[in-house]
Amino acid sequence: MAAQALKNRSMPPGEIIPEMPYADVRQAVDWLCSRFGFVERLRIGDHRAQLAFGQGSIVITEGGSEPGAGFAVIVRVANADEHCERAARMGARIISPPADYPYGERQYTAQDPGDHRWTFSQTIQDVDPREWGGRIDG
Repeated sequence: MAAQALKNRSMPPGEIIPEMPYADVRQAVDWLCSRFGFVERLRIGDHRAQLAFGQGSIVITEGGSEPGAGFAVIVRVANADEHCERAARMGARIISPPADYPYGERQYTAQDPGDHRWTFSQTIQDVDPREWGGRIDG
């Protein structure tokens, strides 16, 4: 169930996109870019940023201290509704059902037995990040 070919400027490249929580997003972004060579591709307020490295991406998020706020992953899929239905049928714990977002994605989130969040994302349209408050750096 790989993601469809539709592109969306609001989403980072890659089929699997780790989300990593940090207490201070700006500090984490600066550190990861300067030490490891990541490039900030999109800033979303002070609470979220997308970093690129070659063809891969990670998302830096605010948080990390509350329960269930550990490591999370975004997985690009062709059809979020079908994927969610199958996951639920197989016993996955769905914590947010499929919904459309202003950044051009239809997403749902499930939680695995290790308390990790998995967001499955279907691109439904190409949206310029500036339309919903994102800031492109570079």
